[in-house]
Amino acid sequence: MGNQSSRISDLLVHALDNLSQGDFKRFKDKLSHSALKGKGNIPQGCLDNADRTDTKNLLMKFYGGEAAVDVTIDVFTQINLRDSAAKLKEGKEKGYRKKYKEDVKNKYEVIQNMTSLTTDNVILNRRYPKLIILDDPHHAKEREHEIMAMSRRDKEIKTKQACSVVTIDTLFTRDKQGQTPQIVVLLGAAGIGKTMTSRKIMYDWAAGELYKKKFDYVFYINCRETNLIEQGSVVDMIFKNWPNTNAPVNEILMKPEKLLFIIDGFDELRFSFDQTENLCSDPWEKKPVEIILSSLFRKKILPQSYLLITSRPTALEKLLQCLECSRYAEIQGFSEADRKEYFHKFFGNKEQARQALQFVKANDILFTMCFIPIMCWIICTVVKQQFEKGEDLAQTSKSVTGVYMLYLSSLVKPVSSNLKQHMQANLRGLCSLAAYGVWKRKILFEEAELKKFGLNQTDSFPLSLNKDIFQKDIDCVNAYSFIHLSFQEFFAALFYLLEEDEETMEDSGTPKKDVKTLLENYGNSRNYLMLTVRFLFGLLNEERMQIMEEKFSCKISPKIKPDLLKWVQTNQQKYLPLSNVHQETRHIYNLEEFHCMFEMYEENFVRSALDQLTALTLNSNKLTQMDQMAFSFCIKNCHRLESLCISCCTFAFEDHGEDMLPRRQKWLYQIQHWDEPKHSPIYLLCRVLKDPNCKLKKLKLMNCSLTAACCRDLSSVLNTKPTLTELDLSDKVLGNSGIKLLCEGLKHPNCKVQKLRLEYCCITGAGCGDLAGVLRTSQSLTELDMCYNYNLRDTGVQQLCEGLKHPNCKLQRLILNWCNLTDASCGALSSVLSTSQTLTELVLGRNKVGDPGVQLLCEGLKHPNCRLQILNLSLCELTAACCGDLASAVSTNQILAELNIGGHSLGASGVQQLCEGLKHPNCKLQKLGLWSYDIIADLNAGDPRAMVLCGGLRFVSCDLRNFLVNCFDLSEEKHPELYAVKKIKPELYIW
Repeated sequence: MGNQSSRISDLLVHALDNLSQGDFKRFKDKLSHSALKGKGNIPQGCLDNADRTDTKNLLMKFYGGEAAVDVTIDVFTQINLRDSAAKLKEGKEKGYRKKYKEDVKNKYEVIQNMTSLTTDNVILNRRYPKLIILDDPHHAKEREHEIMAMSRRDKEIKTKQACSVVTIDTLFTRDKQGQTPQIVVLLGAAGIGKTMTSRKIMYDWAAGELYKKKFDYVFYINCRETNLIEQGSVVDMIFKNWPNTNAPVNEILMKPEKLLFIIDGFDELRFSFDQTENLCSDPWEKKPVEIILSSLFRKKILPQSYLLITSRPTALEKLLQCLECSRYAEIQGFSEADRKEYFHKFFGNKEQARQALQFVKANDILFTMCFIPIMCWIICTVVKQQFEKGEDLAQTSKSVTGVYMLYLSSLVKPVSSNLKQHMQANLRGLCSLAAYGVWKRKILFEEAELKKFGLNQTDSFPLSLNKDIFQKDIDCVNAYSFIHLSFQEFFAALFYLLEEDEETMEDSGTPKKDVKTLLENYGNSRNYLMLTVRFLFGLLNEERMQIMEEKFSCKISPKIKPDLLKWVQTNQQKYLPLSNVHQETRHIYNLEEFHCMFEMYEENFVRSALDQLTALTLNSNKLTQMDQMAFSFCIKNCHRLESLCISCCTFAFEDHGEDMLPRRQKWLYQIQHWDEPKHSPIYLLCRVLKDPNCKLKKLKLMNCSLTAACCRDLSSVLNTKPTLTELDLSDKVLGNSGIKLLCEGLKHPNCKVQKLRLEYCCITGAGCGDLAGVLRTSQSLTELDMCYNYNLRDTGVQQLCEGLKHPNCKLQRLILNWCNLTDASCGALSSVLSTSQTLTELVLGRNKVGDPGVQLLCEGLKHPNCRLQILNLSLCELTAACCGDLASAVSTNQILAELNIGGHSLGASGVQQLCEGLKHPNCKLQKLGLWSYDIIADLNAGDPRAMVLCGGLRFVSCDLRNFLVNCFDLSEEKHPELYAVKKIKPELYIW
């Protein structure tokens, strides 16, 4: 109060000192004759001889501090001193803001130090490291996996599909379209740092380091606490933030465009937000909290204000029902540098931090988990304790469940035998409360609810867990919560597994242990039950069941394991598309069952679950390192898998080899190993593919942003996997460097690849030189598809032909559509036709071959050594001038069975010349493609297939071929030449 009184005193003195003597006299006169604030007026006798300081004292004594300022502003206005009134009002508001910022800064400057060793608070900036935040994530409307959300590598961020990195100070800047967002949704998985980021924003704003000119006031709304409120208003939310009841609400609401509301934890709200009517527009009006929040989201209340909403991605679908236009950003967690910084801040000792970091980096799974702040904290806590006890951490930390188990085990204190039963009862109570909360969507629990589950005693859980697992909520003193939602989900999963006792079975207040209902609800929603189900799998690991019995004196029942197995197997069938049921191909758009099985980490369970799976397709995923670990673990134990297709996926990756060394040894390591290959983003997958139990025959990695390093790892797979016969690496960023590395594996004697597809790979002449080496060496490669390599050009084909002509070359099918070829490449191809004894199909569609090119190709076709059976020259800029050469070729070559020259207007003279060759007795052609845009233009315009063709033809399916055959009028009247050919050779299929 002293500071407040002093601030008001200074404001009034400054305002009065700035008045002229005449204005000051008028001010005192008006003040003595005006009844203001319902308190009458200051007697004139008191004001006659009062100077400016005396007048200030009289104002404060008569009206009180805040009211004295309001009275002075009113008097200034009445005597037409509007500038003075405005300046004093502005000074008053600045004073409010300054006081509010001081209180906010003090409130958010410290955070509770959540370690088992201390209950002290720590300075926020000493513990909070920078988090990676991506702007407008590609999968903003997808349901991201919960605890496993990982940071993406800088390399991925730089790709076209990736998002741009933003910081908290740029969240409300103009977007790419030049619009400033009024609503920002900040997404992040459990434990990724959403609340910490919210608190950091509050602190930095109050400290004048963030949004200094953008926002006059920032208010924090805790959704966890909001669940306990039935009714309220926006003004109530402002009062909740204000340190006392004197919030200048009217002044605050006068500039809604200068207000920011941080709504932290939308996913924790228990409301449905289905109601779109009876919304509220008055910030003073009291209504159910759901209506108030919905009105804020829908911009019905204070439409000019700004919102920052944090949420788990699983609740995004519900949030999108309330928002029309907003910006999405996603907290990705810690980069490698951030993790290192966190370790140093946590341990506070450089040597200890270095040793801990080195230890964790030696375990890929542990190090990957540290992307998430909550996991980083748990792992640091456990590592510190395990180091002190001299115990081995790595053996039992293969999953998130394993790390949580280690943390809980580290908190257990030895208890006497007579306390074990008490501990078991309290553990059951804690698990029952957690499950009750998960189903009721409750995160805060009142004392009555604790009492209901037997947790009201001060020693309710004698494992030193009162402050480390379950605590009085910091922001809501009348309620309790788990220290993090993920711990509640862990204990909820444990609830379903603890063996029953008679007391528990008779307790009507305990939730029913119906695992089938849990899995059914999870399968329908895939949202808030995600982590609970993962923990359910993880706790059924045999080793962890043993730990529970030894450490907690509680037995986990394995009875539901068959139910989980059946659930996974049923989901396998659910994803089988009808057309592919017999091939047992599963199309996957999320990896949830794989994560569940990885949590259990039992190979026999995975083998049983995936026993029927022979083909698997994974589409459109951003595969984090944890995704890859889970996926690879399951693929490794899927022994019947023959076909794996990964399409439009990206692989997050970090290589941290030399970082495990002390600083003084790093430079020596880098010098000694500068030319050694590093692991690639698909290293984990390739390691599994090389496993002797893997019998994969087909591998497709299409549009997956593969790097050259990926090809090195794939090359090592080819060296060791003779079962692999089909490889598709169609990818725009592969390039010559990747092809060069790949070819090393293709040339290996153990490589048995027969079909190689390299579409859109940006291959040039240099890459073709390496592929020519493969053609000269490989005894298995029979098909090569290089479509859409636009920079291949004639020089590339000429290089390729050197390999095709080699006697060892076994290639039968070569596809070169859309490769920017001209007639300059046809001489080399003609030479191949006259030399190769294996090439039976050549596809050159959509190239500028032209009539001169056809002339050169026909020379090769007429050679007696030519074995070509199929030639595709569709859309190759041909005219009637080439038809004579083609007629000569088909009348000479007795092996050519199919010729496609569709997409050209050959004219009557061209068709006539071609027919001469077709009628020749030596012509053995069985299929002829003559379709053209002239024919298409004559088709029924209402036929959808015709419209597709007219839009630009790339491929002609069998259905379209039959369609075009039926549209050909081969009557003697319209096409006498073709009619004559069909009479002579009725078996010829013309389309």
